[in-house]
Amino acid sequence: MKTVFITGASSGLGRGLALHYAKEGAKVFAAARRRDELEKLARESENIVPIPLDVQDTGALVNAIQAAGDLDMVIANAGVGGPTSARKIDWATVKKIIDVNAGAACVTVAAALPRMVARDQGHVVAVSSLAAFRGMPGNGAYCASKAALHTFMESVRVDLRRTRVKATTIYPGFVKTELTAKNKFRMPFLMELDDAVKVMTRGLARGARTIAFPLPMAAVTRTLGALPSAVYEPLAGRVRMF
Repeated sequence: MKTVFITGASSGLGRGLALHYAKEGAKVFAAARRRDELEKLARESENIVPIPLDVQDTGALVNAIQAAGDLDMVIANAGVGGPTSARKIDWATVKKIIDVNAGAACVTVAAALPRMVARDQGHVVAVSSLAAFRGMPGNGAYCASKAALHTFMESVRVDLRRTRVKATTIYPGFVKTELTAKNKFRMPFLMELDDAVKVMTRGLARGARTIAFPLPMAAVTRTLGALPSAVYEPLAGRVRMF
């Protein structure tokens, strides 16, 4: 591993991944909105290059990826959440969640792919969620954004067959981060950040196409995904997460 570009690197999973790869000796381009947090991160390793940007600024995002040169790995990790219950929905919140989690993530991958394909080498990674597989109560925009990313990456893998460019989709459950700290509801199988980073990096090292964790939550999600809508929707409708 020589060069890694990570969005959403100032906290949570992105920060954990940045530190992991920097400690392995990789040059890590760490992109995020919060300049002060990026500077703190960069002080932890001379291998980290802070890149302050908002992934919603498509021009700045694409320029930063292209300026980084020949990248070995690009991780589209930046994400936001928030309640979007249809009973009291706010269109601006919906737009931001979709723009960041789906739009910016797909752009991150797309901006990196041409040079990787030309070199026939590289690894694109997108952080989706176990929430991608069903419409969870109160989280329509979040689930939709992660489902869009899931489908996009599936198509990317299909197109990259017979090349040496790898594509991995990561499906985390609940992990202790700034994002989940805002949740008021119970989070089953809540995972420590360090443990989540270990699962992700081990899976990426072996070139896994998909990485879903924690395993109990992934199993629950698969079960929910197998239920017909006529069964799932009445059951989910009884749950109030916000």
